[in-house]
Formats: sequence, C-alpha cells, structure tokens
Amino acid sequence: MKIANATVFITGANRGVGLAFARAALARGARKVYAAARNPSTITLPGVEAIALDVTRPEEVAAAVQRCGDVTLLINNAGTLRLGDYLAADAIDSARAHMETNFIGPLRLCQAFAPVLARHGGGAIVNVLSALSWVNMQHFGVYGASKSAAWAMTNGVRQELRAQHTQVMAMHMGYVDTDMTSSFDVAKASPDEVVRQALDALEAGAEEALADDTAKYVKRGLSAEPGVYLA
Repeated sequence: MKIANATVFITGANRGVGLAFARAALARGARKVYAAARNPSTITLPGVEAIALDVTRPEEVAAAVQRCGDVTLLINNAGTLRLGDYLAADAIDSARAHMETNFIGPLRLCQAFAPVLARHGGGAIVNVLSALSWVNMQHFGVYGASKSAAWAMTNGVRQELRAQHTQVMAMHMGYVDTDMTSSFDVAKASPDEVVRQALDALEAGAEEALADDTAKYVKRGLSAEPGVYLA
C-alpha cells in the first residue's frame, strides 16, 4: 500500500499518534486526509478534512462512511486508557468502556469501510494496537485485554479481507510520548517515529509493524522459556 495518492481516514486524529499519522500522510503525498475526532473543532492541522466521529456511535460511523466514500486507507487509531486492575471495584465498568472503544470501535470501522476499500481495489487497514496486546501488567489489566481482543480481531479481519486484496496491518508499540502517557515517568518513543516505522512497514507490504524497541523485545519474548507474558 503506497501513501502517495491514497485517500486516508484516521480516527483519533486530533492529537498524539493520530495527529502524527495525519502529518505523515500529507508529507508522503496522500491525495486526501480525513482527520476524525469526537470534536472536529480540535482538528487544527492544515490540509486535512475534519470529520466528527465517536467510534462508539454506530450512527456517526455510518455518516462518516457515507461522506467519505473515496477512502483507500483506514487507520484505526482512536483509543482510551484507564488505569486499573482486574480485581478493582470498577473493573467491569472499565472493561466495558475499554472494549467499546478499543475493540468494538475498530471492528465497527472495519466492517463499515470494507466495502469502500473493495470498490477501490482493496486498499489497506492499519489497526493501532500495543505491546500490551501480548502481555499484561499491573494497572493496565483491562486496557491490555481490550488490545488483545483488537489484535485477535485484526488477525481475523485480515483473513476475511484477503479475497478483496485488502492489506490489514497490526501496529504494536510500547510507551509513546502523547497526552495519554504524560503522567508516566518512563522512556517513550516519539509519535512521529513510531508512525514512520508503521508507514514504512505498510508501504513494504507488511501485515505487522513493530514500531519501537519495546514491541520488538516483547515479540521476541513470547517464545522464550518462560514466556515474557509470565514475568
């Protein structure tokens, strides 16, 4: 999938990784970039078309597809993160909220845009996931579960869309320097760098992008004895 002349639709494009995707798509010569956010007034990047979209609202997804029928690349970036453990009092409510945004939201977008991509020769989907798709850690329990579900969904959608020649790529990374991680005192990758890694992989035809050293470390550790997910 080449970005030049593509029509790109990015969810959660008003900040962080989503904004970096929008900048990079323009820089790589995309024909058009739809930048979606719950509040389109927060989209301030010149050269993009702002779209109102809450991925948890089916009617807003339907309206976006109706308006953006020329999309050739869908980037499912919108997500939510609430710290909390599985045995916390609010874990069930937190799990529902995470799943609605991080799993059902991208699934809804995949379903809605698949026919659009088919009409334009197949195109591509990028689902922004996490190294926590593969491991779980204290305080990130239900968030990690939602990303694990989204990873499984990505692998299944890839199989279902092969016949229409849609490239489906999972993007994994660790901590990225965004508003979502601003309170974490840890080393972080830059949004521009993880996006560069992801788009390079996409343009090379990859189905998985390990966009920083954390993702590469965790992926290697899955087959270790003991597996890194048991640490």
